[in-house]
Amino acid sequence: MSSIYVHHRLNCEPRRWLDVANQVINLNYFALADNETALYGIWRSQIGLPRDTLTIISVWPDAEIAKKMSAQIGFEMKMVKTVESHIMAPTVRPKVIHRPKKQGNYAFRWFQTPVESFDEFLNLCTDAWPGFESSYDSQIIGLWKIENNGNNVTTLLLTRRPNLAMWERSKIPSGSVELNVRRKLNRRYDLCDWTTVYTTTLLTASDHIDKTQWS
Repeated sequence: MSSIYVHHRLNCEPRRWLDVANQVINLNYFALADNETALYGIWRSQIGLPRDTLTIISVWPDAEIAKKMSAQIGFEMKMVKTVESHIMAPTVRPKVIHRPKKQGNYAFRWFQTPVESFDEFLNLCTDAWPGFESSYDSQIIGLWKIENNGNNVTTLLLTRRPNLAMWERSKIPSGSVELNVRRKLNRRYDLCDWTTVYTTTLLTASDHIDKTQWS
């Protein structure tokens, strides 16, 4: 059975997002057997979300455990005002659990795509990603399916770029490879009924601590 992921959004008390993040890192809630952890990563707001919002992803052995545990996060935590959680199943990525460790600009992009267009949506992703990653020193961390909302499929795409400058650079293609990537991504964009994005940096990075005052 495939691992199941959960997207958590924690709205913290003013100026306490770092204190809450430290709480999360030390929570027994995420402890699994054999000294493993269900914590996939913690991100702080950069652009598009309030300063005191944390984004967390956890990963669990199966859907039953994920649903049970996602209902519990935040119950015993201090300095947390509200918690939102979404159960997520991986699509074409990630194929294995590989927790992000490298600091950078992490974009969380949400899509709602008509069911009849979803296969084309996935094909455009897999066709565009190799050229995108090699052109922009970037990595597609995952594309998760959230739920079917009537006629739409909701997905979350998590992309790492090295910095905000590369975010802008990736929107302005140069040369035939980049133009081909942008053509596919533009087609994907046009398939959606709704999309939105916000950017973050990785609090659980192992290479660099981001101390910039962003949002």
